Amino acid sequence: MKALRLPAQKDISLLFVILYVITFLFILCFLLFLWLPLGENAVKSLVLQYVDPKFFIWLAAGFLAQLIDGALGMAYGISSTTFLLTTGVSPAVASASVHLAEIFTTAASGLSHWRFGNVDKQLFKKLALPGILGAILGAGVVSYFDGNALKPFISFYLIIMGIVVLIKGIKNKVAEKKNVNVSFLGFIGGFADASGGGGWGPIVTTTLLSRGNAPRTTIGTVNAAEFLVALAASGIFTVFIGITGWPIIIGLIIGGVLAAPLGAWMAKIVSQRFLLIVVGCVIIILSAKNIFGF
Repeated sequence: MKALRLPAQKDISLLFVILYVITFLFILCFLLFLWLPLGENAVKSLVLQYVDPKFFIWLAAGFLAQLIDGALGMAYGISSTTFLLTTGVSPAVASASVHLAEIFTTAASGLSHWRFGNVDKQLFKKLALPGILGAILGAGVVSYFDGNALKPFISFYLIIMGIVVLIKGIKNKVAEKKNVNVSFLGFIGGFADASGGGGWGPIVTTTLLSRGNAPRTTIGTVNAAEFLVALAASGIFTVFIGITGWPIIIGLIIGGVLAAPLGAWMAKIVSQRFLLIVVGCVIIILSAKNIFGF
């Protein structure tokens, strides 16, 4: 009698993607039905009676921001904050909403990356605890020191790292892996993220890639560890400033959770060279924007 054969990892991943796409399209069609002016009915009238029409814009912002972050390992904060500001949300509410929503989106993203085999357990352990400590310290001192003062220096460092990553991608060869103090890097990334409103992905992912780490596992592991960093920072922020803007937060959470599996899947299938080139360009552009304000 033939032994039972378990489904291959590739088959399971493909089934997961198919089920995700079907679910996503169903939810997307329902949201479009509610948002587009296609006539009135009982369901649509009931939902729109309690839901701000801008909710769907906030949901789209969360989806796009998490898609970028899941595939590239960075830029959720700056992407979602930029989208929110364009809808008239104040900077303070935007920042608080993004930090709280990140707890849920990074949890979904981390699980998705783990499901697709993008997480390096040893690297995760070295990043997580120092990142948590850095986030707690950064959130605690931000009321006494303007975290925005750090941004020009961090952005200048990231431009240099972005150029290094871009060159590696253009040369299209695997760089020799160099030693880096991962624990210290995690601490600095967590501190900058909490005190400056962002920086975990850009600092940690870019530095590791510039040192020769594999893009897929680096992006996946940094995304997974970011959940604990976001949880620690949000806990401190909630104690000191409270929670406001629930419709914005819920929109970001739903959009981000929907995008998380797709972003993790993209990180798995996209070539290393393409990821390096895109990450390098994104880091250079966003960091230059922080410095020069264009």
